[in-house]
Amino acid sequence: MRNDADSTPTPPADGPPPIRLSRRTLLLGVGGIVTLGAGGYWITEGRSVEDGFSFDTPLRIPPELGSELIDGERVFRLSAQSGETELVPAVAFATLGFNGAYLAPTIRAVRGERVRVHVTNELDMPTTAHWHGMILPARQDGTPHQTIRPGNTWTAAWQINQPPATLWYHPHPHGQTELQISRGMAGLFLIDPAEPTPGLPSNYGVDDIPLIIQDVTIQPGGGKPGTPTGSPIGRIGNTAIVNGTHRPQFHASTNLVRFRILNASAARCYNLTLSTGEPFHLVATDGGLLSAPVTLTNLLLSPAERAEILVEVRQGAEIVVRSVPHELGMSNRDNIVSGAHDTVDLLRITGAAVLGGQRSLPRSLPSDPLPLPDSASVRRNFVLGDVTINGQTMEMNRIDTRVTAQTTERWIVTNASTRAHNFHIHGTQFTVHALTGSASTVTIPGWKDTVFIPPKSTAELVIPFGDHVDPTTPYMYHCHLLWHEDQGMMAQYTLNETRGMPSSATKEG
Repeated sequence: MRNDADSTPTPPADGPPPIRLSRRTLLLGVGGIVTLGAGGYWITEGRSVEDGFSFDTPLRIPPELGSELIDGERVFRLSAQSGETELVPAVAFATLGFNGAYLAPTIRAVRGERVRVHVTNELDMPTTAHWHGMILPARQDGTPHQTIRPGNTWTAAWQINQPPATLWYHPHPHGQTELQISRGMAGLFLIDPAEPTPGLPSNYGVDDIPLIIQDVTIQPGGGKPGTPTGSPIGRIGNTAIVNGTHRPQFHASTNLVRFRILNASAARCYNLTLSTGEPFHLVATDGGLLSAPVTLTNLLLSPAERAEILVEVRQGAEIVVRSVPHELGMSNRDNIVSGAHDTVDLLRITGAAVLGGQRSLPRSLPSDPLPLPDSASVRRNFVLGDVTINGQTMEMNRIDTRVTAQTTERWIVTNASTRAHNFHIHGTQFTVHALTGSASTVTIPGWKDTVFIPPKSTAELVIPFGDHVDPTTPYMYHCHLLWHEDQGMMAQYTLNETRGMPSSATKEG
């Protein structure tokens, strides 16, 4: 077991297998920046940034995964696969994916449906399939306790009993999560309402658009999902890829577009804004719809967080979605090497000469009621160190917290380290009642399963727990900066019929 007095570890130097570069690729400078035609790159604080107005590659839309209806269950089939993918022109990457060599198809199911997913591991390493944000039994959650060995198939089955939302799925093998997600194993899992939500675009691939953002590194000798940079939060790439598309362009045919955004990067945060300076409208967070759109000019997403936004598009519009410099609450040097000073253009949106489907911004949305802070019966305190939670690193056989099923708790999570962290809880959604600290933060009301917590800051979470009692199979809570998670910044809780409060818990009231 390690503690915060230990010397700060550095990110592991292991990368994917060697990459082939074609002769068309031009490598420049000691930073390993690649120039690829018009627009090119420039360097800001050691990072490469592209001119988004020159982006001209059609945005790839992840296909929807087909299913069968068998004995009242919607049945899906996934295979974890490896391959080689040209994420950047003339640069091939060693990649991983589900049902393909990179990323994964979009799974869709309707609230109330029973689903069954068969996952076959065709890799040469163990993996898992974790349904991030899903409220389901711990035995179906896809944690390191449900490892899928090479050549084996694991089946998860559950009934979807939570609000419509943009969730996602990814591997969760203890110690290798960063490697597998960074190489591309990530896909969306959309929970749909029984009927389309009035006012919200819902034509997938036309006006309802997924954006899965990852960052990769281009350097002499090839490309890698990420590279050790000395960043205290993990691997930071110098090139953004959206849905597996380099320099993507989306041609809008309607005046209102819904973007479902997932930060699937290992460590990089994105502070999203529009090049026009115009606002956009947040309509959903990790766990579902807000009660009404929230108008914003920027939105910070840390790894694993999702947001649904509406962007208004005019005829002939030219809009670039970009990430702009932001505050992570660390030292100036640590902010720089962690990408907080970068400007990264992500997506070019162009408006058609004639836009169809003239749609107005909805005034209200059908959100599920949020838990009240006063409904919490137990208060627990958690302290985040460099790679520890309450001074400990992960032990697979240790249950850290015992929670009574169908109760609401208040968790006070304090980041006592000098590193930025984010905090994810499996098997539930929560609300952020308060977020206080040295760095300026904005709390958006709504359902969350992951929250960014800057150094010397505290998040107060109100968490309603479900009814999937299992005193022997744990859920996880952990930092979702993937290098931190792999270093052991993770703990476990179980749902029980009777209360068993460890020393970190006190009764409310």
